[in-house]
Amino acid sequence: MALRLEAGAVGRTIRAMSNPLLDFSGLPLFDRIRPEHVAPAIDTLLAKANAALETVTASDFPARWDAIAKVLDVATEELGRAWGAVSHLNSVMDTPELRAAYNEALPRVTEFWTRLGADERLYAKYKALNEAQKTAEPDRRLSPARQRALDNALRGFVLGGAELQGEAKKRFAEIQEEQAAKSQSFSEHVMDSTDAYTHYVREDELAGVPEDIIQATKAMAEGEAKEGHKLTLHMPIYLPVMQYATNRHLRETMYRAYSTRASEFGPTERDNTGLMKDIVGLRQEEAVLLGYKTFADVSLVPKMANNPQQVMDFLRDLAKRARPFAEKDMAELRDFARTDCGIDDLQAWDVAFVSEKLKEARYAFSDQEVKQYFTEPTVLKGLFGLIESLFDVKILPDTAPVWHESVRFFRIERASQLIGQFYLDPYARTGKRPGAWMDDVRGRWKRPDNGATQTPVAHLVCNFAKGVGDKPALLTHDDVITLFHEFGHGLHHMLTKVDDLGVSGIGGVEWDAVELPSQFMENFCWEWDVVQKLTSHVDTGAHLPRELFDKMNAAKNFQSGMQTLRQVEFALFDMRLHAEPGRESDVQSVIDEVRQEVAVNIPPAFNRFQHSFSHIFAGGYAAGYYSYKWAEVLSADAYAAFEEAATPATGVLSPEVGRRYLNAILEAGGSRSAMENFKAFRGREPQIDALLRHQGMS
Repeated sequence: MALRLEAGAVGRTIRAMSNPLLDFSGLPLFDRIRPEHVAPAIDTLLAKANAALETVTASDFPARWDAIAKVLDVATEELGRAWGAVSHLNSVMDTPELRAAYNEALPRVTEFWTRLGADERLYAKYKALNEAQKTAEPDRRLSPARQRALDNALRGFVLGGAELQGEAKKRFAEIQEEQAAKSQSFSEHVMDSTDAYTHYVREDELAGVPEDIIQATKAMAEGEAKEGHKLTLHMPIYLPVMQYATNRHLRETMYRAYSTRASEFGPTERDNTGLMKDIVGLRQEEAVLLGYKTFADVSLVPKMANNPQQVMDFLRDLAKRARPFAEKDMAELRDFARTDCGIDDLQAWDVAFVSEKLKEARYAFSDQEVKQYFTEPTVLKGLFGLIESLFDVKILPDTAPVWHESVRFFRIERASQLIGQFYLDPYARTGKRPGAWMDDVRGRWKRPDNGATQTPVAHLVCNFAKGVGDKPALLTHDDVITLFHEFGHGLHHMLTKVDDLGVSGIGGVEWDAVELPSQFMENFCWEWDVVQKLTSHVDTGAHLPRELFDKMNAAKNFQSGMQTLRQVEFALFDMRLHAEPGRESDVQSVIDEVRQEVAVNIPPAFNRFQHSFSHIFAGGYAAGYYSYKWAEVLSADAYAAFEEAATPATGVLSPEVGRRYLNAILEAGGSRSAMENFKAFRGREPQIDALLRHQGMS
């Protein structure tokens, strides 16, 4: 039978065929994706996914893993990959046109995933599949990895509202759409507030600021045909000004701008006050619909921690242990400010400056001195060498379409076989979300449609300062730690050997354990054998001197008590906000109470940190920010295995322990519980001793 298409339909079909978001033959075509591609691609993929859902939920469709995966998982994986590409570009190359296209498609994408997760027919198929496993012959049962993926899916259906009925189910879906839209607005307000701020100064106002920052800010001003130097709130500019500028008024100006971003102190259209209240309120409404007391209880269902009280007890115990050290840190800082800096009334905008001066005086070095040795090419070469040595792989340059000229692409091989690939986007720029993160492009999967093994691909994104002129980018030691941290996440995603999408790599890993591999990698930044290979002076090419490294190591736990309490403050604020219904009506009072309880350095009343706390209001860390400290216990104890096996010949770089860590944790991914993975590596449950020792608080 001949198929007739109307002219408009023909046009849409041709456009769909040429749409880069619909090309899944290889890597994403980032250089070709345009805002106008988003709507037609998402329309096409949503239609395909909806058709797949109807197919597998038909009464005569078999309740078998492979059968469902071959139809539904293939369709939803393509939707996820395309939407992931759009979301990624929205984070790293934001434009008004792309933002509009993203926001137009967001409600439809959210509605589909919400409906999928609450579909009673699909839930019934998975329950039937699970029941059949109980009586199946051993050779016909699901593998342990697939059974865990099935268990996770069943739990996901319950948390996704599949057991709700009528108006409750309808309202649950509305809540998901409202949350997605409001979280996106929150994130946009933070980005826009950061990008919008500029402050032009004369060079004499930048006394004390490092020369590379002076040159960079001058170049930015010249690029706009302006006199003087352009300051922004992007971290590569903001932090050095706060650390080194002797101009106290300038530090106060910058601090006020940074700490009041997206608040009532700025433009009304970028004020996140109402959004915070709405987002937390919606989460609480969702929890009640699901039969839970609070959203914190819902958040912890798929995590290692059992309940909100356990988390708060853990945080308060850590605060109690850290407080004597933090009080000592603060007393020393106030004394030094008074005696050496002429500051009798230490303020928030003085803390970074005085801390840097105190560190220089106590340990006879500065971050700026260290920074000259950590040239980006050498850091990457050393990092790649470490990974290759520990995990028996090779990291090689590769080619792929990219979204910006500064983005690079690499591949990871073992025995000449491709294991995974990653994009590295290292530099800060306008239109790029602040911070650093790892995200997945696609996961490892033995595809049910063709039997081929799909290798994982990751995004590794940072916001470092770009090199000036013909000089390479210079990284602070903190930047290096950040890079190692994100690579830890990337290795977790890329080195998995699990072939089932829901539990390969970081998939299915409990949120409060997902930071284990990232924080684990940070430890190597403090090992002499590693640091030597990360350094070559920007002018002389010399490695970091041992004397300077020893000073850095002596200063490793400088103000660790204050830093620990700061993380506890954020985590306890997050947990209390989501565990105490009604507190969203006055978010400021919650953080004020938490600071009174645990902080030794209370910021000024105008500080609005929470208004840009994207982790919990626009990320995945709601009632889960404690994960950083929780996982730090795991990561410190895991690293202790390398310390215990250290020899004069290898130091901590034991290939044998590296392989055990690779097998037990990285390769296993989410195919079993994080506790099982940890015990497979350490032979016991985690202990807090190593963390306290590493932070000088034992």
